[in-house]
Amino acid sequence: MHIGIVGLGKMGANMRDRLRANGITVTGFDRNPVISDVNGLAELIATLPSPRVVWVMVPAGVVTDVVIAELSTLLSAGDLVIDGGNSRFTDDFAHSALLATTGVHYIDAGVSGGVWGRTNGFGLMVGGSADQVKRAMPVFDALRPAGPRDESFVHAGGVGAGHYAKMVHNGIEYALMQSYAEGYELLEKRDDLITDVPGVFKAWQRGTVVRSWLLELLVRALDEDPDLANIEGFVEDSGEGRWTIEEAISNAVPVPTISAAIFARFVSRQDDSPAMKAVAALRNQFGGHAVKTAD
Repeated sequence: MHIGIVGLGKMGANMRDRLRANGITVTGFDRNPVISDVNGLAELIATLPSPRVVWVMVPAGVVTDVVIAELSTLLSAGDLVIDGGNSRFTDDFAHSALLATTGVHYIDAGVSGGVWGRTNGFGLMVGGSADQVKRAMPVFDALRPAGPRDESFVHAGGVGAGHYAKMVHNGIEYALMQSYAEGYELLEKRDDLITDVPGVFKAWQRGTVVRSWLLELLVRALDEDPDLANIEGFVEDSGEGRWTIEEAISNAVPVPTISAAIFARFVSRQDDSPAMKAVAALRNQFGGHAVKTAD
């Protein structure tokens, strides 16, 4: 199978590598010519066998809109576009409708795994028609971790369902990170009693009910910087947490924990708290997200 990837940033480049390592032929395009395989979208499309499959992996919002619009002028009936970025699920409806005017199919894919996905594999949540999802399964199987498919992949529903599932996933992620971060601050505060904060978190990795990959990443961050002295407690949010709360309000679903987590990030932009240092460190560990270093 031969697919094209548009966008070779932290995630896109790692996905290209993992796909190639698992037998998928990939041609990638990026605005940065140093990492791009071709010189433009038109050249990318020309390299792909028909019917084509193009994976879009660019920042959500306007950038994705522009790429989808350009692809709509270059692709032909029967081709398939997969948006694997963090687009809002409502954008999927517009993108699918635009591509459908020329007979191009559309799948939305929520992707989790961060910078570690190249080695460990990516968790995938997809939305679209059953026949198009089946068509793209060799790509999804190459990207996901080894093991049972239903433990790392879900066809969540029709168009929009993949990004909706990823939005809720990220809302939960916000809350989990915030819980670990608050625990870190509480332990760090009692330095008269707790003499090894990193050791406490490390001891929780096996046998406890709070063990998780996020906990392992926090341990890794503390191993690198036990006091988180090199990180400023300033945490950005990429949008999904806000969208989760907005969707909860629209459907009268109480999400107090997720809401508190996003509001805590707003607090971080005012105070350099230890808890927010822990959240910033976690985001850097799993996603390679930039952190502000302490002066």
